[in-house]
Amino acid sequence: MGAAALAPPPFPLSSAALLKSAADRVRTARPELAGRLDLSSARALTAARAGFRATSAAESREALAVVVVGRLDLPRWVRETCAFALALAPAARDGWRHSFTRTVYLAGNPRNLRERFAFDHIADDGSMAWAGPAPAATTATLRRLLKSFEAPHALTVQPPTTVTVPGRPRSRPPVHRDLCVATVGMTVSGALVHVNHLLAEAVLDGLIGPGDRLTLRFTPRLSGVGARFVMLRVDTDAHRPDELQAYAGLTTEV
Repeated sequence: MGAAALAPPPFPLSSAALLKSAADRVRTARPELAGRLDLSSARALTAARAGFRATSAAESREALAVVVVGRLDLPRWVRETCAFALALAPAARDGWRHSFTRTVYLAGNPRNLRERFAFDHIADDGSMAWAGPAPAATTATLRRLLKSFEAPHALTVQPPTTVTVPGRPRSRPPVHRDLCVATVGMTVSGALVHVNHLLAEAVLDGLIGPGDRLTLRFTPRLSGVGARFVMLRVDTDAHRPDELQAYAGLTTEV
């Protein structure tokens, strides 16, 4: 539900900091409506976002990104997700943000699909490909052809891995940040969803740029990380619908 830039919160992460992060994300994506919404609780935020999606879908205004996954390697996926978001034109960036960076994952071999479908970004090794963001009708045929990518196994704590975001630095020197992902109760599919929102919106906000280094760190919970965050991915707690949980976070410069 939330991935919004905020001042580094105190440690440990507080309920107020999580709520602010989630509400700030709504205000950034839909500023024209945020002032009229109840953003005071986890349930209110969930209801507001559900209303946004229903309205956008009914009016065919939702911008949807599609990722075709043939072989998943998480560090490579992090790197290529940033590359995809960085290459977007301003209009595409605005439309995707307006739709809360919605992304669908499909299982397939991009190499076998390149002649039939025009992808906007393909990983260097051909293992993954991105299309959009665009109105849902644009990728309807592709989405009907392929099944959803499913990775229901648990995400486990793994050794840290550092990746470099592709491209030459533009408006600022490269920085090094930790990308922290909570593993408790998290599946690999769930991690893709949460981290994708965090990475995409960090790129759109300029927190991730070409040449930056990101160290992917897995931890049971973000509350156990002794770091300060400049962006959080916050959503409803899967087991406690009246509470919020931080699923991923981008730290201040290492």
